[in-house]
Amino acid sequence: MSTDLIHDYHRWLNFQRQAQLDREHRGAISQLDKTGASSSRMIEAYRSMAEKAASERACYRTLFQRAYADGHHATCEGWLFVRRVLAEEGKTLVRATLMTTFTLTDGVMTADKAPVEKITLELFDQLKVSSGIASVVRVDRVDRSGDVQFIALLDNARADSDRQMS
Repeated sequence: MSTDLIHDYHRWLNFQRQAQLDREHRGAISQLDKTGASSSRMIEAYRSMAEKAASERACYRTLFQRAYADGHHATCEGWLFVRRVLAEEGKTLVRATLMTTFTLTDGVMTADKAPVEKITLELFDQLKVSSGIASVVRVDRVDRSGDVQFIALLDNARADSDRQMS
């Protein structure tokens, strides 16, 4: 087989994975909107994640939107290790470590090759005006622009990435 064909196949797989993650992220955001989840409920969920990280070294599968230079957004996937939840100056911040395991530009990355970085997230209520006014919870990265709408999937945890995430 030609290397171009193999390269094209891998790009196609990346696009397939991207489409799947985009659908999953949209669905999770829609569920949050429908349930009317508040920031106080989300703060408790993140506190629980921090407790489990401390006691069980638990990391949580996470989806988020990344903005690219051309203005497009794409869903990325990773694992989030929540170190602590802080309330300061009227804000709720989450200090965590993120291991990004999929981006459209890089494709799927194994744990030994995935970038790991310490991040700060902010949890807040956002007013949404679509069919009436509603308050919806939002989690965005505040220590770097472009990474927004984090969704940590509480039903998808693992404890085998703690060496990379600590």
